[in-house]
Amino acid sequence: MFLKEDCHKEGKKHSFLFRRTGQATAATNLNRQRHSLCHNVGDAVAVIFQAVRLCFKILRYLWVGYEWIARFISLGCYGVLIFPGVLQVAYYYVYSNQVRRSIKYGDQPRNSLDLYVPQSRDGQNPNPKPVVALVTGGAWIIGYKAWGSLLGSHLCDRDIIVACLDYRNFPQGSMSDMIKDASQGISFVFNNIAEYGGDPNRIYVMGQSAGAHIGACTLVEQAMKEGGGERVSWSVSNIKAFFGLSGVYNLYNLKDYFHSRGLHRSILLSIMEGEESLERFSPEVMVQDPKIKDAASLLPPFALFHGTAGYSVPSHASKSFAEVLERVGVKVEAVEYTGKTHTDLFVQDPMRGGKHQLVEDLIFIIHQNDTEALARNAMAPRRRRLVPEFMLNLAQRVSPF
Repeated sequence: MFLKEDCHKEGKKHSFLFRRTGQATAATNLNRQRHSLCHNVGDAVAVIFQAVRLCFKILRYLWVGYEWIARFISLGCYGVLIFPGVLQVAYYYVYSNQVRRSIKYGDQPRNSLDLYVPQSRDGQNPNPKPVVALVTGGAWIIGYKAWGSLLGSHLCDRDIIVACLDYRNFPQGSMSDMIKDASQGISFVFNNIAEYGGDPNRIYVMGQSAGAHIGACTLVEQAMKEGGGERVSWSVSNIKAFFGLSGVYNLYNLKDYFHSRGLHRSILLSIMEGEESLERFSPEVMVQDPKIKDAASLLPPFALFHGTAGYSVPSHASKSFAEVLERVGVKVEAVEYTGKTHTDLFVQDPMRGGKHQLVEDLIFIIHQNDTEALARNAMAPRRRRLVPEFMLNLAQRVSPF
């Protein structure tokens, strides 16, 4: 009896100890789970932190930060807003019988040009037509001859032949290659444009943005060759005029600006073949060199056009170059368009239809000694609008250029 009672008591005691031990074990397991959870959360946070840190490092090395992301978004919005016009221009470029695409002018990659040739109509002037050799822009990296379609179609409708030159871009080529390609394209125009109804005695060279830089460098280099007695395939003194639109003419003054705008200094120097070549590829600097004074005297008249609201290339770039050209005796005219951005004059304004001020200014210079041509152009039909005005206004606001 006592034994049973003792056993019963002993059982109760062991049961109590078991319950206490179980509770302790459960508490220990709970603590372990909490510790494990905290450890896992800590590991996850550490992994996420390392991943984010790595992403930021990659973005920094690729020179892609907040500003670049914002510009990519702006570029996307800009593309959507002008897309209706782009579609119509693309259709014209592919299907119009005015456009002769991809005519080869050299043996190197991208040595081709597009010709915009006015169609003969009854009552039109049967004489050979003036010619504009156009070098389009694209930050020396994304230049392409088709970018000149809008301006080409406008001038073509005004009885002017336009030759849009393609050229090797970086990294396919450096600045020397671009100048060589542009020079070879201009030579082709001089020697072959008569076959397409052009007048080889009325050839103008035009460049836009980086294309204006390439064009100006090409003319200066050609003048130096010609002034030095080298044999050349075309004469810079036979160019009627150079038209520079939103151009780059002094790399020393703009390399830091371009760096702040996202064109990394190391990339720019790679395009320009190193710091030591910046002088050679800065026409504003080159024309001031007393050693090439005779070469500078061979340069044609310059007309420099620039919008005052452009971000890609500030308008003082054209002002400064105009002042230097005037100082060294080159005939020059600088034209500013108040409130116009880098793309307004080349993209949005031509899409508005009606009269386009840049085109009117170009035509006035090209036809200034031809009263009949000026009279015909005054009676030219108005161009139709490609994009609604509110979309073009929004495009101007969001444009990253």
